[in-house]
Amino acid sequence: MRIATWNVNSITARLPRLLAWLESSGTDVLCLQEAKVAEEKFPVEELRELGYESAVHATGRWNGVAVLSKAGLADVVKGLPGDPGYDGSVEPRAISATCGPVRVWSVYVPNGREVDHPHFAYKLQWFEALKAAVAGDAAGGRPFAVMGDYNVAPTDDDVYDRAAFEGSTHVTPAERAALASLREAGLSDVVPRPLKYEHPYTYWDYRQLCFPKNRGMRIDLVYGNAPFAKAVKDSYVDREERKGKGASDHAPVVVDLDV
Repeated sequence: MRIATWNVNSITARLPRLLAWLESSGTDVLCLQEAKVAEEKFPVEELRELGYESAVHATGRWNGVAVLSKAGLADVVKGLPGDPGYDGSVEPRAISATCGPVRVWSVYVPNGREVDHPHFAYKLQWFEALKAAVAGDAAGGRPFAVMGDYNVAPTDDDVYDRAAFEGSTHVTPAERAALASLREAGLSDVVPRPLKYEHPYTYWDYRQLCFPKNRGMRIDLVYGNAPFAKAVKDSYVDREERKGKGASDHAPVVVDLDV
């Protein structure tokens, strides 16, 4: 079984590339982030033509998550119980579903903006709500994973230059402590193998030729429980999908399971 996670940075802008990638990659389940489209405008029919069912939690604008599956789609849950919300509204940042033998969460963790910004406090509160929400699934006996754009680089090795991020979000002790706390729910980091460079980055800014210069970050993560981790046979970042015109600034992270 092949599952993947991908921040597409607008499914409308990326739809031709997404459909082509799904068709060529043999992916059974895709956790998708930053749909940036209202649910009623999500391309359900185009995906159905390729054999995918769609579970979507989106309102348009900047957020939106989905699970696309060829392996069945059941027990869909939208959002997080206890979601703290931001500026008076609860954002569509999490959705979970059972896809055949595997249960997955697709998550788009808040960016945090700046360390002294209210959005940073919201980010840490959101992590706490996520941990509480996934604890039951993580403790179950079936393979389970929380996949998506975490907007945190777990270690200094997961950024191209630690000094370049000094004083900014994504690398702070508080954010990394939030990741460590999530792992305490019985999850482990499924680190993809590098295909070209030493470190398997998943995100490269559009600016300053970051992708050609490999100035990237590993912020798209797969956190799986013990049955999931035991079933992993391979994992890699499909950095080819970051190349060319009209690419997302994130690349898909692919995991192959023996289930």
